[in-house]
Amino acid sequence: VTFRTRPNSRNLTVAHQPGEQEAGLTVRKEVGLRPGSRWVFATLVSMACIGGILVAAMTIACLRRHAHRLAAKKLGLGPDGGGFTHQEYQDLCRQHMASKGAFGRLEAAALDSRVSSVSSQFSDGAQPSPSSHSSTPSWCEEPAQANMDISTGHMILAYMEDHLRNKDRLLKEWAALCSYQAEPSAVSVAQSDANAKKNRCPDSVPYDHSRVKLKADSNPSRSDYVNASTIIEHDPRMPAYIATQGPLSHTISDFWQMVWENGCTVIVMMTALVEDGEKQCDRYWPDEGSSLYHIYEVNLVSEHIWCNDFLVRSFYLKNVQTQETRTLTQFHFLSCFPSALVSTWDLYGLFGLVQSADPRCYNQGTVSDSLFLCFHSDGTGRTGTYILIDMVLNRMAKGVKEIDIAATLEHVRDQRPGMVRTKDQFEFALTAVAEEVNAILKALPQ
Repeated sequence: VTFRTRPNSRNLTVAHQPGEQEAGLTVRKEVGLRPGSRWVFATLVSMACIGGILVAAMTIACLRRHAHRLAAKKLGLGPDGGGFTHQEYQDLCRQHMASKGAFGRLEAAALDSRVSSVSSQFSDGAQPSPSSHSSTPSWCEEPAQANMDISTGHMILAYMEDHLRNKDRLLKEWAALCSYQAEPSAVSVAQSDANAKKNRCPDSVPYDHSRVKLKADSNPSRSDYVNASTIIEHDPRMPAYIATQGPLSHTISDFWQMVWENGCTVIVMMTALVEDGEKQCDRYWPDEGSSLYHIYEVNLVSEHIWCNDFLVRSFYLKNVQTQETRTLTQFHFLSCFPSALVSTWDLYGLFGLVQSADPRCYNQGTVSDSLFLCFHSDGTGRTGTYILIDMVLNRMAKGVKEIDIAATLEHVRDQRPGMVRTKDQFEFALTAVAEEVNAILKALPQ
């Protein structure tokens, strides 16, 4: 006979130890789990399962975050910004943007020849007023043809090639440019105590006579200052560019106020946010969705990785006070030229796309329709180089008989100090123009 005892309310048990025998009886004690023990065991098992799920979820989240940081780093947008994009990331982004169909017209425009791209800014299409409601991109669809004749092209090409071959001549010309002094050259407003903190680099500030002025009554700090200069191409009444620094965290609202008040529809950004561990520009647009900067709501409509060297973003800009809306396009160039790019498709691809979106391809006859922004960290080096090249190509497309890049650079430096910082950047401009002239000559009827 076997006696079996279980936990009971009276806590009764068998007196003998298990295994002992008395009167032929074997006493065996079987102890089961108490109800409290069962609850503890179930709790431990549940906690182990929940812990496993949390660890798995955290692992997946960390992997995704790492992948996002790696992609951002290769796009030059993270804290360790670099200059190249991962191929798989590019493909995913391209597929995503293709599904939205936001840049189909832009892709079609990029397939035009380089000659058409160079002169696309001179077509006669019609553009809505900057203040009108629009949800369509702002670029031209039908580029015009270049007006440069063969003899002028050969003269320009010979001039450029002579400078590039004759290093002594290039050095002398650069030395003369370095000694050039603009008149007038006062920068008292930019260097005042109230405005000094708004300058990213104290040595890169606008002249008093050519600085962009904000409407003080619309500015949160009641100031009209922003570190930016208007650059005139030929008509003093119609500036062609605004050269500005990369916005600081506390000047982002000033930046968007400048964009709004000057009717800018194109932004050319010549830098990654961080280069070599040094911040070049604060992010002035939302990662996704929208952000409000004072009274200006900026919506990121789309972001397209065009190639390893630049991205194209489309923004929807709204003034929340007046409820007016506009669209604008940002071309974000990630490579550091001239070291990374000299006369490659990427540079021409950038110029072709920007010129396709250039508001100068429309004839509205107002100052606001002729401006687009261009900047690097301080708005002088790469910004000046880009504007110099664009201005020369612009003149060539208009059929001018003579091109003097040094004189053109002096003209640009009359309006913002330090434009084109180094001899390498000046030589890069010569090389880029020579390559483009050569391409145009090959495309012209002989």
